[in-house]
Amino acid sequence: MIGGFLVVPSDGVEFNHVMVYVSDVSKSLNFYQGLLGFDLLEKSENYARLKSPSGRSTIALHRADDVQAGKGITLYFETRNLDKFCNSLSRKGANFTQMPKVMPWGWKHAYLSDPDGYTISLYWAGPKRLKISRQK
Repeated sequence: MIGGFLVVPSDGVEFNHVMVYVSDVSKSLNFYQGLLGFDLLEKSENYARLKSPSGRSTIALHRADDVQAGKGITLYFETRNLDKFCNSLSRKGANFTQMPKVMPWGWKHAYLSDPDGYTISLYWAGPKRLKISRQK
């Protein structure tokens, strides 16, 4: 432990990639690249891989025939300037189900859906993200 945080050894695991099964790669690219600002790494007709605009994590979009709208996952993306970022997305046409709001556990969240109905949480937790959350 260093400063209260568990240090993962260099041969430990790091979560840094997610695969999202989508009904239309182009529509999903418009959302993740065009709206959220992810950087395109590669693209084919049925697949695209993107990198976080401020980090090393990646997201893959893989076309599938049996996508069940919005079922199974919620994706969380943290940004320090949450209000500014959400206002920018709104001006670009994003439809939020909740604009930024401080939640009972102390994190600030905004919610919207991607083209396949997956819930997207844009949030700011800062140092609270790696600590035990406390309901208020």
